Amino acid sequence: MDLPVADPGTERGEGPLIQCPYCDSEAMHKLAQILLPGLAAVCVDDTTGDLFRNPSVVAVDLRKEMVDYITQRSDTFIADALIESEANQDGPEAEMPDDPFEIVSVFMDDFSSTKRNIIGHVSGWLLSDSRDDKIDDFVQEMEMTRFWPLERREAIAEVLLKNVDLKTKFHCPEKYENEERLAEHKLQCSFRPVVCPNDGCRAKVSVRCMKDHDAACFYKVLQCEQGCDKRLLRRDMDRHCVTVCPMRPMKCPFGCDSSFPDRDLEKHCVEFLQAHLVKVLKAIHKKGRSEEELKELALKLEKYDGDGKLAKALDARPLTNVVKDLEAKMKGPVPLEVLE
Repeated sequence: MDLPVADPGTERGEGPLIQCPYCDSEAMHKLAQILLPGLAAVCVDDTTGDLFRNPSVVAVDLRKEMVDYITQRSDTFIADALIESEANQDGPEAEMPDDPFEIVSVFMDDFSSTKRNIIGHVSGWLLSDSRDDKIDDFVQEMEMTRFWPLERREAIAEVLLKNVDLKTKFHCPEKYENEERLAEHKLQCSFRPVVCPNDGCRAKVSVRCMKDHDAACFYKVLQCEQGCDKRLLRRDMDRHCVTVCPMRPMKCPFGCDSSFPDRDLEKHCVEFLQAHLVKVLKAIHKKGRSEEELKELALKLEKYDGDGKLAKALDARPLTNVVKDLEAKMKGPVPLEVLE
């Protein structure tokens, strides 16, 4: 098992070194997000079946207990891992966990197990939908009442992240002998937080994560994915492409096999007017006329349509209405030989 080894680095003088305070802000935010459902699970399990207590009654006390417990566990995590490694050195090599979110989740599960009553220890209850629903409901209640605001959870998450991040993937490991050297480092530290430059986004992201954040930021202005001239926020892209984009693909509303951008619908209706007329005439006259008769009637209707209303009809219903109106004006429907 690979264990963290202290880097002796260069000679930095006597006295304690000052740790760079920066860490991965998105990882810290993600870790803060799991604390609330973790607390909700503890409160639900502790009060299930209790007629005199509910989760909100015990939340204050259990929050303090849980924070103290997981913080203490994180403080001793590396030391405990080293001791366990030495105790098992003759056995098969075990891999030290290095995912902070997994590690903190284990801490919370261990704490939760100490607070479960008799019902809470029943495996069927732990896996039930009812338990999950109660946890979700209590999470929503705490969010609505701001019982445990995100900024306070992030302060705790920052401590936890630094304590269990063995491979320093999510926080800066640099230390300096004085504030001046530290200040110089902080100006270029890859973990330093910066505000997202996209208008409307208030996220603070570590410099090293900005590229990934920008690639997913809802407030990033992008060119339409379907190629129209519109520039819009990423969060509005899907709705635009599906509902109003002139380049969104559509099928012919008259049922022919053509597929084209929405903006070309009028052009398509003009180019394929004869084919559309035949389809509409088939529906109007059912089996009363042959294919050739319908094609000839379609040509006559188009010639009789001085206002160009046929070409302006963009789906079957308005085209059907125009055709019936024209036939009525032509004293029809009448036998084809009369129209010649």
